[in-house]
Amino acid sequence: MSTYLRMRAVPAPALRNSATWLERQFEDDVKAVRHSCGRHREEVLDERYLDQERIYAGALPHGAGGEPRAQVVLGGRPVCRTGRAGPRLLVLTAAQARRVAGFLSAADFDALWDFARGELLPRYGGVSAEPETWGAFAAAHRELRAFYARTAESGDAVVKWLPV
Repeated sequence: MSTYLRMRAVPAPALRNSATWLERQFEDDVKAVRHSCGRHREEVLDERYLDQERIYAGALPHGAGGEPRAQVVLGGRPVCRTGRAGPRLLVLTAAQARRVAGFLSAADFDALWDFARGELLPRYGGVSAEPETWGAFAAAHRELRAFYARTAESGDAVVKWLPV
């Protein structure tokens, strides 16, 4: 079984502090969600999501009131399950999602990459594989930027399904 991270935009007024409700948000597959909603409602990152997070860890703080770099991939308020194992569930409010969208729209991916490349390249084939590695992480960055931009435009919150 491959490890991946799913992030879904949900209308802020509908957001519930219930693990059961949050789990239900991930019952449909990604293609069905994108087809039925007609807008970008879910983003899925493959097993490199921890390394994608590393790229944002080197960003400068976004100013007072929070550090969106810590919210992009793995951030959010945990919603605990009582007595059950399973993926972790995290929630970003609509305001937090807007801050992350602002951070990503202003972020210079090349500068973020320069900070993380020394740590990441050895895991992905070294310097000779840098063009392909850079391309994969840059594409994920663009997808995250698009997801958060559309989420912010819609005034939605974000729910994350994080493998344990």
